[in-house]
Amino acid sequence: MEKIYDTIIIGGGPAGYSAALYCARNARSTLVIEKLSAGGQMATSPHIENYPGFDEAVDGFDLAEKMQHGAEHFGAETMYETVTKLELSGEIKTVETTGGILKSKTVLCAMGAYPRELGLKKEAQLRGKGIAYCATCDGMLFKNKDVIVVGGGNSAIADALYLSKICHHVYLVHRRDSLRASKVYEDQLKDSGIDIIWNSRVVDIKEDGIVRGAVLEDVHTNKLREIACDGIFVAVGRVADTALVKDQLTLDDHGYILADETTKTNLDGVFAIGDIRSKPLRQIVTAASDGATASKFVEEYLMRLK
Repeated sequence: MEKIYDTIIIGGGPAGYSAALYCARNARSTLVIEKLSAGGQMATSPHIENYPGFDEAVDGFDLAEKMQHGAEHFGAETMYETVTKLELSGEIKTVETTGGILKSKTVLCAMGAYPRELGLKKEAQLRGKGIAYCATCDGMLFKNKDVIVVGGGNSAIADALYLSKICHHVYLVHRRDSLRASKVYEDQLKDSGIDIIWNSRVVDIKEDGIVRGAVLEDVHTNKLREIACDGIFVAVGRVADTALVKDQLTLDDHGYILADETTKTNLDGVFAIGDIRSKPLRQIVTAASDGATASKFVEEYLMRLK
């Protein structure tokens, strides 16, 4: 007989494994499908200092493994495959992967979102060594140091303002001559001490294994200049990983899945958790919270199916 899971969770980040833990503890057959390794974006950060329960920084990869093992201890399964297609309408959902077709009564979308990169040659290898994408996650690593924030939208200004309270000096590099941020953010910049560098973009990174500075290019004159710094925070947007569901689930204007605090989407039995969900704050702790919350409404849905 073909197996039909109670729930399939697509994505093995903190949201996915939090949901798996709670669903498995509810004695529900639970499968997590992850294409690479546990943790998602969290696993790429070697120093996590804002997750409750750790008085010292914890490695993201290690934390991800602990979350995975915790869920599997209660019976959750993990499958390492790439999901290629989803059929989410109807009582039984179909999940097609590179390893075969799976069936489930509920599906939890936990594919996450990833930061838009600058596209520089050394960017990937210096991630966690001076290149960062989340000021609230990594800002304290640069206490009393000089940093650059790249971007001109609300997120970039918010990051720069946050870092200005921690760091010795903050440079804001923007490729235009005016900000795209809301006026309330612009007003806060006036007395912040942040040095704004207009009409410029980062074209290279100075490093000796860790970030030592950046090479900036004037977009009008092509003139180059170097700025010494200890960190570069990239804040040029994030991309929700919603390609699999964009024609089935309702998305917001930024491409995130619309789901309220119940994590329910527009389709019965389908839930959105973690960074892929439209929400005001994307952190490890809020992703884990989503997973726990979703398990309650998954259970209610499965009970109604009975």
